[in-house]
Amino acid sequence: MEVVEGESEAQAARSRGLVRTAGLFYGLMLAASLAWAHWMERPLFFASARAERVGVDWGVDTALGLGAAALLVVASRFFTLRTHWGNRSARALAELLGPVGLRAALWLGAVSGVAEEALFRGVVQVEAGWILASLLFGLAHLAPRRDLLPWTLNAFAAGFLLGALFDLTGNLLAPVLTHSVVNALNLRWLSLHFAEPGPPPQAA
Repeated sequence: MEVVEGESEAQAARSRGLVRTAGLFYGLMLAASLAWAHWMERPLFFASARAERVGVDWGVDTALGLGAAALLVVASRFFTLRTHWGNRSARALAELLGPVGLRAALWLGAVSGVAEEALFRGVVQVEAGWILASLLFGLAHLAPRRDLLPWTLNAFAAGFLLGALFDLTGNLLAPVLTHSVVNALNLRWLSLHFAEPGPPPQAA
C-alpha cells in the first residue's frame, strides 16, 4: 500500500508540474500575441477590421468549432485503435505526459487552445497566410521521437483545418473551441487508457 500511495503522490506532483509549466508557457505565448496585435494596431480575435465589424455569429461559429472537434476526435481515436502506428504513438505520448486528471485536462486544453490559436491564427495566419501558418503549427509539434511522428502529422492536418475555420468565420471562436475540446478530450482519454497504471487498449 505504501508503494502505491507513493506512486500516486509522485504522479500527482508530476501532473501539478505539467499544469504550472503549461500555464507559464502558454501565458507567455498569449501575452506575446496580444503585444504583437497591439503593436500592429489591429484586433487579435478577428482576422481583419472588416471581420470585427461583422462580429461573431455565436450559434454558427460554435457549431462549426464543436463539429470540427468531433471530427478530429473520432479520426484520432480510429487511427489510434485501428493502426499499430497510432497505437504506439498514443503509448509514447501518454508515457511522456503521465497521468492527467480531468481538471488538468480541461485546463491544459483551454490554455493550449487559446494561446496557440492566438499565435498561429491570430498573428501568423493574418501576417503570413493560411498555408504558412498551418505548416508552422505542424512544425511546432515536431517531436524528436520517431514513435511520435503520427502526432506531428496529425498536428499538420489539424492546423489546416483550424486555419480554414479562422478564414471561414473571420474570428478565433471556432478554432479555439475545436483546439481546446480536442486537446482536453484526447489528453484525458490517453491518460485513462494508455498511461500507467492500467492496460491500454490494443490496436486491431
